[in-house]
Amino acid sequence: MKTKTNFIMSVMLVFGLATFFTPEEVCAQAPGIQRTDLQRHDLSTPGKEMIQVRVDIAPGVLAPNHSHPGEEIIYVLEGTFVYEIEGEAPKTLKAGDVLFVPAGKVHSAKNIGNTNAAELATYIVEKGKPLVVPKK
Repeated sequence: MKTKTNFIMSVMLVFGLATFFTPEEVCAQAPGIQRTDLQRHDLSTPGKEMIQVRVDIAPGVLAPNHSHPGEEIIYVLEGTFVYEIEGEAPKTLKAGDVLFVPAGKVHSAKNIGNTNAAELATYIVEKGKPLVVPKK
């Protein structure tokens, strides 16, 4: 009975996530990177939405080059990151620092500390598009 209940709960969870997030977002968890989706809302601008995510990155882990279909506003919650944005010099940020990533700009983030690093990422993006676009 417990196995059947676990299966049903798993299906409900996946279905629920699939109706709220794209497949790319549901599967975006990489080793050493934990994404916690906090909120998502339509904006008053047609075709735009706001998505807010907490991203935790383990020591030494790199979130590889990727972009977003809109702007990303970052607030570092803890730890130390090095961010690289195409066309810009690398930036080292620590807890309390902020960063703006323009729409479509390829960028990466690496935890260069010895402890967890976390950011609050707020995205203003085109609705219906994948949130994370890996660089190929």
